Amino acid sequence: VQLVESGGGSVQPGGSLRLSCAASGFTFSNYAVSWYRQAPGKERELVALIGSTGSSTAYADSAKGRFTISRDNPKNTVYLQMNSLQPEDTAVYYCRVAIVLRTYWGQGTQVTVSS
Repeated sequence: VQLVESGGGSVQPGGSLRLSCAASGFTFSNYAVSWYRQAPGKERELVALIGSTGSSTAYADSAKGRFTISRDNPKNTVYLQMNSLQPEDTAVYYCRVAIVLRTYWGQGTQVTVSS
């Protein structure tokens, strides 16, 4: 199982970024995928979750109305569109999948929001 995040970077407050998580090594369309983030000195927290077909999603309160999670099963990729970014969104963003009794994480992608 491999998860590879990309799309992070530095943006000004109010800006947007689109993160991608490319998956391989398992039957991607069978599993829900989630995005987490970890800011310096803080615990890793759930940002958004998408079901295996993409028809169900859930968001942390901090992400509602600003972030959109989506997936493209033929491309084995999950996306996180982030709009109206604020300094408090600065963190390393990770994608995660749980398969049977194991949890897999990507290496993370850094998002920095600063003026």
